Parts: sequence; structure tokens; C-alpha cells
Amino acid sequence: MPVAQRFDPKVISLLQEKIKLIKKGEGAVYLVGPIKLPVNLFGETIQFNWYCWLNCNEVTEDFERIVAKLSAANLAEYQQSSVLVHGDFQHSDHALIRFHSICHTGDIFGSKRCDCGYQLHQSLKHIADHGSGALFYLANHEGRGIGLFSKALAYILQENGYDTVDANLQLGFVDDSRDYSDAIKVLKALRTKPVTLITNNPKKLDALSKAGLDVEDRVQLWGDVSEYNEKYLKTKIDRSGHLNGDEGCCNND
Repeated sequence: MPVAQRFDPKVISLLQEKIKLIKKGEGAVYLVGPIKLPVNLFGETIQFNWYCWLNCNEVTEDFERIVAKLSAANLAEYQQSSVLVHGDFQHSDHALIRFHSICHTGDIFGSKRCDCGYQLHQSLKHIADHGSGALFYLANHEGRGIGLFSKALAYILQENGYDTVDANLQLGFVDDSRDYSDAIKVLKALRTKPVTLITNNPKKLDALSKAGLDVEDRVQLWGDVSEYNEKYLKTKIDRSGHLNGDEGCCNND
């Protein structure tokens, strides 16, 4: 298929220096970055490098073809995932990573129904304080993979006595349909050394292990417990198998 639009060669030269092709079983992941991104974190400006990636059926290093498709693909209709990288993530001996699932209500609006916003900002702070790491912001993970509209429906059920797991099941979904394969491919492209994972979720540890990645440690991330999210957090432990650490979140006693 011919390229519908021809671009200024200088524009393509600038862009292709920042685009990396990551082949997968079918199609490819196109990773763009690094892009300097100063982040306001608890009143302090911290420098991160930002990457974003896009799934595409076509596998080509003719990046002009890919760029030419974007205006017709209406990418604004759905979100793409991205990564915030801090420090010398590629070469440092020890680095923190966080696979963070997008939460429109928690991350953007600051909802107290969950702990997602707290985990997002605390993870960035841990990474900045540590000196090297990466936060993967996974855009297709809303509501554990059911999407924002379905999450709104699940919230209605939760307001009527269903817990998080049962609400998803009643809508015809599995409890957790999130997939980490693309994020892991991007991680492998950015770093080959062992990582420390910031998580309470053993499924994330399992996904990294099955992909052959060396996880040297785990950092738990409990906090911001309130009357609004205590049942939600307890369900994470009792029904979704999240690891309850020394901080004693939502103990059963």
C-alpha cells in the first residue's frame, strides 16, 4: 500500500531516531522515546524520560509508512500505553519497576474508592528516591481489563453490595483479564538486568517469571486505607490473592 502522505525528510529523520521496532508473534510494537518529561512529584520537579508504544499489525522499519497511517487511524479513540523512566535504567545494577494499570477515576480524579492514585504517585516517588527505575502506565487495563464503561457498570453493582470480583463476574468478565506481554517486551528492550518489582500482586511477579525475567526483589505498596476503600482492599487480599505485607493492610482479625 503506497504512503498516502509525503513528509518533510527532516521531520522523518527526527522521528525515526526516536522510534524502535519490537517484533512480536503477530505484528509489532513501535516504541517512541525517550522524551524529556519534568514531573511535579509532591512539590518537587523530577526529571523522567517518557516513552510511548503502539501496537500495529504491520512490521516495517519504514517508519514513514507508520506515521502516515496515524492521522487515519483515529488513535484518540483509544489510549496507548507508556513508560516513565528515571536515571540510568539500562545500566544501573538495581532498578525499580512498576506495572501500573490505568485508573481513570483514581489516577485523574483522585477517587478514594480505590488506592490506584496513591500507588501511582508513591511508585514514582520510590523510583525517584531510589535513583533508577521505570513506571509502565498500561492504558488497556482499566477496571482490570474490562474498560471504563464496564467499570462504571461494575461500580453500580458495588454500590449495591457486590464486591469487585463478583461485580466483574456478573457482567460476564473474568476477575482479572489484564495482559502484561507487551509491557514485558518493552521492558526487555529497555533493560536486561534484574529488576525489583513494586507490587502486591503475585500475578505480576508470575508474568515476569514466565517471560524469563530476573526479579531480584519485591517492594510492597499498601497505604491510603480509608472507609471508602477498605472493602475493596480486603477483596484484593481475600479473593484476588494480593500479598499482605508487614504494614498489615486490612487484616482479618
